[in-house]
Amino acid sequence: MSPKSRSSRGPSAALAPGLLAAALLVAGCTSSGSSDTEGEDKPSASDGRKGVPDKSAIDWTRCKAPTANQGMGKAPGSKWQCGSIEVPLVQDEPKGEQVEIALIRKPATEPDRRLGALLFNFGGPGGSGVATLPQAAGDYEELNERYDLVSFDPRAVGETATVRCVDDKELDRLSQEDDGPPENAADEAEFTAESREQIEACKSRAGKLLPHVGTTDTAHDMDLIRAALGEPKLNYFGISYGTELGGVYAHLYPEKVGRTVFDAVVDPTEGQVEGGLAQAEGFQLALENYLKDTGKDPKKGAAEIAALLERVDAAPLPTSSDRKLTRGLAETGIAAALYSEETWPYLTQGLQEVENAGSGSILLLLADAYSGRDPQTGRYNNMSQANAAIRCADSSERFGFADVKRRLPAYKKASPVFGESMVWGLMSCTDWPVKGERKTPEVAAEGAGPILVIGNTGDPATPVEGAEKMAKALGEGVGVNITVDGEGHGTYGVNDCATETVDAYLLEGKVPEDGKTCK
Repeated sequence: MSPKSRSSRGPSAALAPGLLAAALLVAGCTSSGSSDTEGEDKPSASDGRKGVPDKSAIDWTRCKAPTANQGMGKAPGSKWQCGSIEVPLVQDEPKGEQVEIALIRKPATEPDRRLGALLFNFGGPGGSGVATLPQAAGDYEELNERYDLVSFDPRAVGETATVRCVDDKELDRLSQEDDGPPENAADEAEFTAESREQIEACKSRAGKLLPHVGTTDTAHDMDLIRAALGEPKLNYFGISYGTELGGVYAHLYPEKVGRTVFDAVVDPTEGQVEGGLAQAEGFQLALENYLKDTGKDPKKGAAEIAALLERVDAAPLPTSSDRKLTRGLAETGIAAALYSEETWPYLTQGLQEVENAGSGSILLLLADAYSGRDPQTGRYNNMSQANAAIRCADSSERFGFADVKRRLPAYKKASPVFGESMVWGLMSCTDWPVKGERKTPEVAAEGAGPILVIGNTGDPATPVEGAEKMAKALGEGVGVNITVDGEGHGTYGVNDCATETVDAYLLEGKVPEDGKTCK
C-alpha cells in the first residue's frame, strides 16, 4: 500500500478469510477449559466492577443495513439482532464521558442446548464485527447451534467512537497520486507534508478519541460486553489481530477466560521492525507458493511481477473506471489475493488482464475490496483510518527516514516484490499525536483456561511461527499450539482437521494435545 496512506500491509487491513471473494462478487479453570454456563449463577448487574453496564441495558432490535463506516451492504435479515452498550471513554473514569459499543448477535438455534455467547473479533485492527459476522456466519453454523454468535465494532471502528480523518474523495486522490516509495529528498519532503496534513485532520476530527482507542481499551470493553451479555466467562474466537486483542484480554482478566480460540496468530514478541520483516517473508512465500501452483518457476515468476510493478510505477494502467491502477494499488491488489487460495484465481485473471489487455481493472477491484472501497458507491469504510489510530495508540515505536533506509536492504532481501514498499510502513506512526502504549503487547495469562492457538504454514500475514510464540507467551498450561500445513490467512472453515478440533473444544470442551499438527 502506498506510504501516503499511512497504513502498512498485513493483518492490519485484511478481510476475514473467505470474505475477499465475496467482496469481489458483490466485495476457564477446569481441565477442559469449559465455560458452560448451565447451572451456574449469572453475574450480577455490576459484576463487581465500576462502570459495568446492566445486562438489561442491551436493547436488541432487528439490524439495519451496515453504514458506510462499517462497509455498507444489505441488512443481515430477521435472524440477526443489533444493540449497543455504553462504556467509559476513559477506563479510570467510569462516570465520565461514555461511548457506545455497537453489537450484533445471532441467537443459538438450539436454545435448550445453549452453552452461552461466543464473541468474535475478525481482525484488522479496523474491521467491523457488526458487518463481518453475518457475512462469515456460514462457517459457524455448527457453533451457532449451541452458542449465540456475537461480535462488535471496537473503538475507532465502524459505528463505535468512529475515527475518520479524511473523506472518500481524499482517499481516492491519495491512491491515484501514489508514485511508489520515496526515492529522493523531494519525495521525502512530499511524504512528510502529506503525512502531517493527514495527522492534523485526525487531530481536528477525532483528537479526543485518539488516546483511548488502543487494544488495552478495547480489551476492557470486551469484559464489559461479557458482563452485559450475562456471561460469567468470556467465550472468544479471535482471528488475526483478534488474537492479539484476545491475548491482552487474557492477560488482564485470566479468571474470566472461557473457551477461547486464536486463529491466524499475531506474534506478540515482535516489534514493528521484526513483525514487518516476518510479513515481508510471509507474503513472498505466499506469492511463490501461488506461482508454483500455477506451474511457474517461483523465483522467475516473482521477478516478472516485480518488473510489472516497476512498469506500472512508470505508467499507471487504465481501468474500466475513471481511476487508474497505480503501483500502490497494483501491489495492494496482488497482496490481497494472497490471503487465501480461494482468491488465487482472481490474481491469475488480474495478471493476465495486465499482460494481454494492458488493463488494471481486476487488480483495482482486488485492491478496493482490500481497502474497503464499495465498488458501486465509491464509499470507503473507515478500516484503514481506524487501523492507523489503533496501531499508533498501541505502539510506542517511532521511526524516521534514516531508520527506514538502514532496514531497506533486509526488507528487500526478505521480499524482492513487497519489501521496498513494506519497509515504509515503519513510518506509519511518525509524528502521531499519541505517544503509544508499548513496543509489544503483554499476553501472559497465568490462571486462564486452555486457549487454542492455531498457525498456518503458508499464512502470508501472520507467519506460523507467531502461533508457537503466542502459545508460549500465554504460559504453560494455557496456550495449546496447533500447526496446520496449508495455505492462507486463517484455518477454521478451510482445513477440516483444524475445524473439527476447534468444534470439539468449543462444543464439548475437548482440549487437543499441545503441538498437534493438521495436514
